[in-house]
Amino acid sequence: MTPTRDTVLLDVDGTLADSTYHHALAWARAFARFDLTPPLWRVHRAIGLGGDKLVAVVTDDDVEDRVGDDLREAWEQEYSRLLDEVVLLDGARDLVLSLHGRGLRVALASSGKKRFTDHVIELLDLPDGVLSTVTTSEDAEQSKPAPDILGVALRRAGGERAILVGDTSYDVASAARMDAPCVVVRSGGFGVQELRDAGAVLVVDGPRDLVDADWDALCRAEPPEGSDDPQEPLPH
Repeated sequence: MTPTRDTVLLDVDGTLADSTYHHALAWARAFARFDLTPPLWRVHRAIGLGGDKLVAVVTDDDVEDRVGDDLREAWEQEYSRLLDEVVLLDGARDLVLSLHGRGLRVALASSGKKRFTDHVIELLDLPDGVLSTVTTSEDAEQSKPAPDILGVALRRAGGERAILVGDTSYDVASAARMDAPCVVVRSGGFGVQELRDAGAVLVVDGPRDLVDADWDALCRAEPPEGSDDPQEPLPH
């Protein structure tokens, strides 16, 4: 029998917090500061990548070389203005508590800025000891779809094998690269079939649908072959 997984890694933005479109709007406004107007759908499709990768994916390497750092600073300023509008997705808190109640280690594996992740933690208002650890962008050099941040979270949580809950195909690939399956919520705005094709072991509408999921079976799941290779979501 396949050894069960003892740790659930939870992505934060778009998975627990309804923030995907706030991020897309903040990036669009950041690009506009530099007279760049990529279509918003293209910006949205890159949300879930690390900011160090997003600029070149949405525009090109020349823009990244010229103003990448300035764009990231502008995005942070723009997102800060929207932060008070960011709320939890339905069932987010109940999901975290239910996973802890099942005896699983629970870690927030965020690659976002610490103060933005702290805002979501404040909204979750969890009792002490529910979260085994929390990671942010400061904790790993490589962002998604690299698995670095997930590996750090698993190690700090004291777990041995993990399953990830995310909201994009980047999460699926990132998890698979550390031999972990990925459950995906649709709140990232990706299509059900493309998430299944990417290798998600389960696709649901949101956190509420996972509270009573069959976690015994999910924790025995394996990532499908090929799911460590992220699909290209942004054809040029």
